[in-house]
Amino acid sequence: MATSSPSCGVCDLRHITKPPIVWCTECDEGLCSECQEHHSLSKASRRHNVISINEYEKLPTDVLKITQYCSEHDEKFQIYCQKHECPCCSKCVVESHKGCQDIVNLDEVIHNAKTSNALCEIEETLVEVAENLQKIRQHQQDNLSTFKEKRKKIEKEIKQTRIKINNHLDKLQEDLMKQLNALEEKESSKHFQLLSLLDKKKKRNSRMPKKHWEHKATRNGPSDVSFNEENRRKHL
Repeated sequence: MATSSPSCGVCDLRHITKPPIVWCTECDEGLCSECQEHHSLSKASRRHNVISINEYEKLPTDVLKITQYCSEHDEKFQIYCQKHECPCCSKCVVESHKGCQDIVNLDEVIHNAKTSNALCEIEETLVEVAENLQKIRQHQQDNLSTFKEKRKKIEKEIKQTRIKINNHLDKLQEDLMKQLNALEEKESSKHFQLLSLLDKKKKRNSRMPKKHWEHKATRNGPSDVSFNEENRRKHL
């Protein structure tokens, strides 16, 4: 049976641990580079099917659990009992399948299985599934590319909108500052005009002596003193 961490089966028999580089499906064991060379030259094993150890380790767990050797007799399966639907070694046939009529060579069963319509249909289905998976993968890649393009477009629109908003706020600020400056100039002008008018009145009043008001009040009589004083205050 295949192990989770395979090693060279031939070297194991010599109590040497070496990592395999290939897996022989006929011998059901791994082979290091040295043993693989002898294996490929030996007349008994030169036609065996071998796969790289990397491919072997990628096989599904259920496939790796399949063994080509009888666990009871430690012999390789060579016969297939169609009645019991199980592989058998030579000793199994003698001990347990003497009365079975539908006994065939295991290689023949494997060959028929490889060329059967059911297997062809399965292979076609697998090809179709692989094509569909590729289409789905391509579709997802296209969707991702489309999303990235839309994102760039939206990001560009956001930046442009921000620029427009900033320009609008700058223009609004400029207009408000102009209005504020104009209002300030207007109020300042009024203020300076009022100050100028007050200065003129102050100068004019300062040129009128107090005796002028006293003389005018004496001439008009005491009753007009309060009136003249009020007029004087108005002129201040």
